[in-house]
Amino acid sequence: MAFEELLEDPVIQKYLHELVGPQGMPVAAAPHDGEVTDEELAEQLDLELNTVRRALFILYENDLAQYRRLRDEDSGWLTYLWTFEYDSIPENLESEMRRLRSALEARKEYERTHEFYLCGTCSIRFEFSEAMTFDFACPECGSTLEALDNQQLIDAMDHRIDELDEELPPLPAELD
Repeated sequence: MAFEELLEDPVIQKYLHELVGPQGMPVAAAPHDGEVTDEELAEQLDLELNTVRRALFILYENDLAQYRRLRDEDSGWLTYLWTFEYDSIPENLESEMRRLRSALEARKEYERTHEFYLCGTCSIRFEFSEAMTFDFACPECGSTLEALDNQQLIDAMDHRIDELDEELPPLPAELD
């Protein structure tokens, strides 16, 4: 998929924005077909060199950019030539979605297997053992802690997990 097509996708735009932030977004949204130096990018985009370098490094850490170093024979200075590798974005997004799904499953299980109490005044939530330690009184304000029905939260997590399942391709049989 070409850079232009990828960058038109709002999900991919949001993904890149989450990675590099608003200051780095011009760097992420302006990939070159060939190699480019950080200095060239900073000049073309009218950005601080450190902003460009930070964005490039984040893209590199996420396998979305690669670099090649060249040493100037006369001065000994190193020049970094960067290339953008956005072909892995769909796989990265799928991996993030699977990680989110796994975290939601773990959190749902935690919510399902624990009993919680809430201070209606302070809105502080306590597990049963903590509430018992405090004799079911809020340690902040002294109000009585009330049993909390977290079924609505569990249902919301189930709903989000179902949405992710619809969006994610099925895992190969050996990975299930």
